Parts: sequence; C-alpha cells; structure tokens
Amino acid sequence: MNRVTFFILIHVFFAACTTTPQLNSEIVEQAHKNGKHATEGFERSLRFVNGWLAKTDSITGLIPSNLTKKTDVWEPHNAAADNYAFMVLTAFLLDRELYHGELLEMLKTEKEITTRVKSLPDTYSFSKQDFFKDEVNPGDIIFGTSEYIKDGLIPLNEYMGKSPWQDRMMEMLDDLLEYMDNPKELEHIFERTASVEEVNGEMLQTLSRIYWMTGKEKYLDYATEIGDYYLQGERDLSQMEYLRIRDHGCEIIGGLSELYVTLHFTSPEKKKQYQPALYRLLDRVLEIGRNEDGLFYNAVNPKTGEVVDSKIVDNWGYVFNAYYSVWLVDKNEKYRQAVLNGFKKLNENYRNYAWEGTSHDGYADALESGINLYNRESLPELKDWIESEMQVMFDMQQNDGIIGGWHGDGNFARTAIMYSLWKTQGATIQPWRNDVVLGASTNGNETCFVLTAENDWEGKLFFDTPRHKTILNLPLDYPRINQFPEWFTIKAGEEYRIISPQKKYAGTYSAKELLKGIPVTLKAGKELVFVVR
Repeated sequence: MNRVTFFILIHVFFAACTTTPQLNSEIVEQAHKNGKHATEGFERSLRFVNGWLAKTDSITGLIPSNLTKKTDVWEPHNAAADNYAFMVLTAFLLDRELYHGELLEMLKTEKEITTRVKSLPDTYSFSKQDFFKDEVNPGDIIFGTSEYIKDGLIPLNEYMGKSPWQDRMMEMLDDLLEYMDNPKELEHIFERTASVEEVNGEMLQTLSRIYWMTGKEKYLDYATEIGDYYLQGERDLSQMEYLRIRDHGCEIIGGLSELYVTLHFTSPEKKKQYQPALYRLLDRVLEIGRNEDGLFYNAVNPKTGEVVDSKIVDNWGYVFNAYYSVWLVDKNEKYRQAVLNGFKKLNENYRNYAWEGTSHDGYADALESGINLYNRESLPELKDWIESEMQVMFDMQQNDGIIGGWHGDGNFARTAIMYSLWKTQGATIQPWRNDVVLGASTNGNETCFVLTAENDWEGKLFFDTPRHKTILNLPLDYPRINQFPEWFTIKAGEEYRIISPQKKYAGTYSAKELLKGIPVTLKAGKELVFVVR
C-alpha cells in the first residue's frame, strides 16, 4: 500500500465516524404512527381519571363502586381493586401532582376509615359514615382483600415498585394470611364454588410473586399448602362437576401454573409431584373446554365432558398464560401450540365481537390477553386484531371520560396503558403533556424513538427496565395476569449506542446514565429522533 492510498483510507475512516448515520425511514415513520396511538391511549386514561374524580363522595373523597346501584358504597373488591388502582397508575405516568396529591390522600383515607379487621378493609357506606354491614362477614373480608391485592395492588407494584401502595399491599397480605388460616376452610365460608377457586387462585398468584420479591419462605409455604390441596389433595379440578374457565374462576388455573413455575426453580422434586395432576387439568380443559376456533367456553363439567356455558371467555389470555408458562419451563410443545391456535381465527370471527355483550370490560380483558401474548409471540395476525379492536374499545368512552359508569372502568385504563406502553416500547416522559407525542418502533436489531411537541417542552425521557427482575426478582418473565409487558428495556451493566441527527444525543451511554433519564429540550414544531442499539 502506497502513502497516498493509506491517507485516503484514513480520511474515509474518519469521515464515516463523524458523519451522522442514515436512519431507517420506515422505522422512523412507524414510530411517528405509534406515537399518535400511544397518545390517544394515554389521553383517554387521564380523561377516565378526571371523570371519576368528579364523582367522589363529598365527605370522604373516595370513589363509589359504581354510578348507578352502588353510589353509596366503597367496596375493596370493586372500587379499590378495579378502579382506584388504575387511577393511581394513570396518574403515576401522566400527572405526578395528582399522584402525590389527591390519589395518595384517597389511600390514607381508605386505610383510616375502611379498615375493619387488623389492616383488612370492608365495604363502607357514605350515608352511614360507617361500615355497610353491622356485623363482620369473614367471606366478605377475605374476598374483598384478596381482590384488592391481586387485581389492583399487584399490578401497581409490578410497574411502580416501592411506594405507599406496596406498603398497603404487604400489610394486608400478612394480615390476610393469618385471617384465612387454611385454604380448605374457604369451602365453608363461600356459598359460590367459583369464589373458592377465585380466592385460592388469586392467593397463588400473589404469593408466588411476593415470594420472589421478598425471598421470604412463608409466602411460598402458604402457596404450596394451597397447591397441595388441589394437586395432591381431595379437590381434583379435572374431576369436578363444575369448572368456571372465565373470570372469577380461571384464576386457579393461572395460580397453579405460577406456583408450578416457582417450584421449577426452588423445588424440582415438589414440582415433579405436582406435574401429573396439573397436566390432567390442563389437558382436560384443552379436550372439552374449547370451541372450534381454539378459544375457551365459560364453564364446563370436567367429570362428564359437558359444556355448561358455551359462551366464549373474554379473558382467554389469562388461561393461555398458564399454558405458555408451563411450556416455558417444561417445553411441552402441545401447550404452546394451544396458545398459537387460539390466535388463528381472531381476525376472521372475533372482530366487533360481543365478548360480554355491550360492556367495554370484555374488550379490556380480551385485548389485554392479546397484548400480553403478542409480547411473547409477535404474530402479524394477532397484531392486526389488537389494532382493530382497540379502536372499538376506545369508542366506548363517553365525552366526560366515564366509560360504563362502574368499577370495570379501571380495566379500560389498564388495557389502554398497556397498549400505549407497547407503542412507546415502554419509554415514558416526565412531565407528560398531551401535545408532546412519544412513539417508538423496533425491527429487532434497533429501536427508534421519536418525540415531537406542538409547544416548547423541557423534561426527561425515561426507558423501561426488566421489571420482572428489578422489582420482583423473578427468574423468568412468564406471562402473568394484569402484568404490564416489557418491550425495550435497559439492563444494568450494559452499554448502549444512540444514533441521532441531533448530535448532542449521539454517543455511547452506560445503562446507569440512561436509567437516570435523558434530559430533552424540545422546541415547538420540532422533533427528536434517535435509534438505540
């Protein structure tokens, strides 16, 4: 090589290093589109919060369970679990002043006036300024608390981590374990069979996750006691005369799978003991519990094979989560294929489908099902169905932000936030404004983030973390009911390269730097585009 050739090569090398790389126009355009979708989901969620804040009780400041038949009561299993919890999450993302203000005050008030047995809450009457029932009903206390923890506080905890709501969750859980005493006794406390399975299923899900989060054996011990009752005791679900697969019954299938996954890592021998009974249950449901499209019936008789309720489950993903989780640890391909088969006819037969009649709640659960499983199996047909049906759900919201006027309105926000976080790949901004649009798109090798603003904005861009590890310490990110899936996450100890036309953002960043948030100053009408590799 002569000297001229050498200096030409050196010049080309340094030019390549200093020239802004060409960004993929398709991925940038998709990020723009996703930003519009994300903003709509966030806007609607905040409108829901403000709509319900206008309906609070004038004395206590708490929200009623619904706006028709139960305007006079606050119920832990309805107002708190399904509605209030997702008002909190919405404010955490979109309005920190509201989060630290009125919504935190609601928590303080709830603890002060609705606590009845130790830290456990009970239904409160606004007109009586006292508990709705004069006498304590143990079934009400157990059911209300388990619902509040699993449906409301567990999702908050898995996303937000340490907070006053985590403290509330832990104090109630510890007191509930003492109050429940024994999973077998629930049969005598509840009149409806489904409630036994619902509460035990909720406890299995809660205890499995809290065991990993805290490392305390007492939570796993209690979960195993429940597991023994179903998988090594007298309550064989595969031989029962009534098994509810839809909501308020399916929790036990998911709960047993979560305990099974936990034992895979903590006690393989115990897991092996559980496997035959769990497989019998899963196989029996696949055998008699599905329609020709691979989706589940509401209820069946496992003993006879009869379909008791032939309507189709709206929360089909809650059940598929169990099959997929078992597949993750056992690699039993039959269970993964059952999940994949459930997606095949969604676009053909389940667009504008009346999951629960005219209720938005059926859509919220069905869409959560799709989003959570799309995070694991990114099939184009599933994506198309989600995009189509999300607009159907959005159109159910009223102008004042209320959706149906009952506690299920919170599930609308829960699913809308899941959808929006997918469209931002988990990234968020603080402070949030509806004229500042954040969208993201990924092609597998790189993830593009686009920020635009109608008016000047200054704040920070935050990336998501692998929360199943950073908050819960889970050894495996198995699909879970009401979790907020992880998309693009920053992993501790790694380095990331940002490519951007705005040179001040380009460069190599440590995970520690990115997790502090990227300071952004955005002028009206301008955009920030960068790709993270």
